[in-house]
Amino acid sequence: MNSPALDLSIVIPAYNEEFRLPKTLERVFSYLQTRPCRTEVIVVDDGSSDRTIEIVNASRKTYPGLRLVSNAENRGKGFSVRHGMIEARGVIALFTDADLSTPIEEADKLLAAVKEQGYDIAIGSRAVDRSLIAVHQSVIREQAGIFFNRMVRWIMGIDFADTQCGFKAFRMDRARIIFEQQRVERFGFDPEILFLAKRNGLRVAEVPVRWSHDAATKVNVATDGIQMFLELLRVRWNAMRGRYAAVRKS
Repeated sequence: MNSPALDLSIVIPAYNEEFRLPKTLERVFSYLQTRPCRTEVIVVDDGSSDRTIEIVNASRKTYPGLRLVSNAENRGKGFSVRHGMIEARGVIALFTDADLSTPIEEADKLLAAVKEQGYDIAIGSRAVDRSLIAVHQSVIREQAGIFFNRMVRWIMGIDFADTQCGFKAFRMDRARIIFEQQRVERFGFDPEILFLAKRNGLRVAEVPVRWSHDAATKVNVATDGIQMFLELLRVRWNAMRGRYAAVRKS
């Protein structure tokens, strides 16, 4: 594989995001214009039935660094992130939610952890410093998140305060193997990639970031919560069955 030609790739998974995406792209490219690095922004369309693809294609005239990658059919957020990260050409690749619940400016914190502190991966966290949360979720959602995190620690054996924040950066020469091994395609993919990071001996920094709950979130506490729990068990089963092929040798 040739060396990446860019410094930074930003990956945005998108499913029916015609209303939020224009403002998101404006904010992301405004942020990038103030940073002296070679960049690209990859929107991964997850089989949208609205005008998401049309909006991205039209926006490419305004933002030359914008790329569209399509899943052709709806596969899930995990599949979309994996698709975008595999396609990324940046030395560092960061994925963020389309609603920018974590402001894109918080990327500076994650990039510093990777570039200056030597971490392979930096993950945004809402739980390390909850004073940075501007708009909280409902009590039910917050308690469900705390319970899920306990299950992650118990089942996966990884010790992070918040695995589910959709804001993570990776040094791709070392972290690409994670996405090559990733199997979970929907919302439960975050614990899997962190499990694989540990399994492959990668250093992960958990970084407190600003965050605001978006009422238009697509995560359903009940149905998606059950599916995510089952996906934790699936990851452990995959590991026991030897379905995660190579392990990076440090």
